[in-house]
Amino acid sequence: MNLKHERDAGEAGAQAAGRRSGGGAPRGSGASRRRGTELENAILDAAWDVLVEHGYPGFTYEAVAARAGTSRPVLYRRWPQREDLLLATLKMFWKPIAVPDAGSLRDDAISFLRKAHAGRVQMVTMMSVQLMDYFRDTATTFSELREALIPPGRATPFEMIVARAVERGELPDAPRSSRVVNLPFDLLRHDMLLTMREVSDESIVEIVDEVWLPLLGVPGTPPAPSAPTRPT
Repeated sequence: MNLKHERDAGEAGAQAAGRRSGGGAPRGSGASRRRGTELENAILDAAWDVLVEHGYPGFTYEAVAARAGTSRPVLYRRWPQREDLLLATLKMFWKPIAVPDAGSLRDDAISFLRKAHAGRVQMVTMMSVQLMDYFRDTATTFSELREALIPPGRATPFEMIVARAVERGELPDAPRSSRVVNLPFDLLRHDMLLTMREVSDESIVEIVDEVWLPLLGVPGTPPAPSAPTRPT
C-alpha cells in the first residue's frame, strides 16, 4: 500500500525468518545488532505488513517477530499486550492531517474533509475491514480507536474547527455533543465503507451544507436557482 514507509526492514526480516525456525534472531545476525529506534521501526513496519496481509486474526507476536527477523521476547518487552503492539503500529502510520484555518466554518470543514478523503481513504478502509475481529473482541468502535490514536488532550480536527468558529463569532459559545461536532468525518467514513469507492466532492459538500451546518444552526450554501421556464 502507498501508506507504507519505504523501508526494507520488513522484507529483510521475512527473508531471515525463512532461514530459521522459532521466530528468534540468531546470534551474530544483522537483525540482532539493531537497537533502539531502528529496531522498533523495523518491527512496526513488519507489524503493518502482517496486519494488512492477514488482518487482526493473523496479527500475532509470532508472525510479527518472524517478519521483522527478531524474537518474541523483544516484542513483549516493548509491547506487553497484543493491543499495545496494534496501537503502536497504527500510530506510526496514522499521520495527522493539517487543520485548515481559512476564516470560515464552512470552508474549513469542506477543506478538511477533502484532505481527509485524499489522505485517509486507504487507511480507513483497511482499518475498518482488517480490524473487524478486533472491534468485535474488544467491543469497541472505529471512533473509539481513532480517539486512541490522537495524543492525549489534543482536540479532534472538527473540535478545533468549531472552536475557531466560536472565537470568530460564527457560532455561539454553547455546549455541543462530540457526536454532532465530529459528525462530518463519521459520515465521510460511512460513505467510504458503504461504496468502497472514492467519495465524490458533491457528497462532501452535501455532508457539510445539508447535514452538519443545519445541526449547528448555521445555514449552508443554498443551491443555485434554476433557470426560469419560458411560458409556452
